[in-house]
Amino acid sequence: MISMVNELLKNRLAFVGLVVIVGLLLVAILAPWIMPYDPYQQNLAHELAPPSLRHWLGSDQDGCDILSRIIYGARLSLWVALVTVAISLVAGMVVGCIAGYYGGLADQLLMRLVDFFLAFPGILMAIAITALFKDPSINIVIFALCITGWVGYARLVRGQILAIKNNLFVEAARALGAKDSRIILIHLIPNILAPIIVETTFGLARVILAEGGLSFLGLGAPPGTPSWGSMLNTGRQYMLVAPHLSIYPGLAIMLVVMGFNFLGDGLRDYLDVKD
Repeated sequence: MISMVNELLKNRLAFVGLVVIVGLLLVAILAPWIMPYDPYQQNLAHELAPPSLRHWLGSDQDGCDILSRIIYGARLSLWVALVTVAISLVAGMVVGCIAGYYGGLADQLLMRLVDFFLAFPGILMAIAITALFKDPSINIVIFALCITGWVGYARLVRGQILAIKNNLFVEAARALGAKDSRIILIHLIPNILAPIIVETTFGLARVILAEGGLSFLGLGAPPGTPSWGSMLNTGRQYMLVAPHLSIYPGLAIMLVVMGFNFLGDGLRDYLDVKD
């Protein structure tokens, strides 16, 4: 772990990404204590106020403090990203391990299912799923993103399992009478963690971007909920008179997505994961 951190520190972009992600985590955890105002608190006397000492990033059309809403939105985006990636990763690993290790009919059936989901653009399928429900909800967003998110992990895990399942250490474990579940959990999965970690890092960036897109379209967080995507959607109506409504949540999304991508590139270089 120490050697990995030292290597990331030598890579400037990876270091920047690490700083951004650590900052995001701290902001999300400490949100209740560092928000200058309640993100739902309205003050029409400061409607569309520009950045000032009172409101560092200005206020929106309801007089709500934009900085407070961005901080709260960081917690929301991180929660959606972590839950979605965790569920997608577990589902993808289960499918990938079964398909790669057992092969045959199981492999054919599972991979055709994966091909079916890959035939549709992920964001379009997520839009279609969320649009089926009457009221927008974060749980629906997570469900929609999980439906489309597990297939990439399944293909990756299957390919890695196929590459190492016939190695001598696996044959030795099988000869000693180890069960399939033990071989997969103890011998195979630890040897394919490097590409999975890298893919997970990029996956977090994709989910944050997708959640922002769905919220921008009104299919994500419920109306009024501080979400970066919904803040962008509201801000576009005031671009000429109050551009700060869109600039700051847009910068937040850009910085976080770039941070995860920079960190993923650094981890890929350190772990020597080939494309």
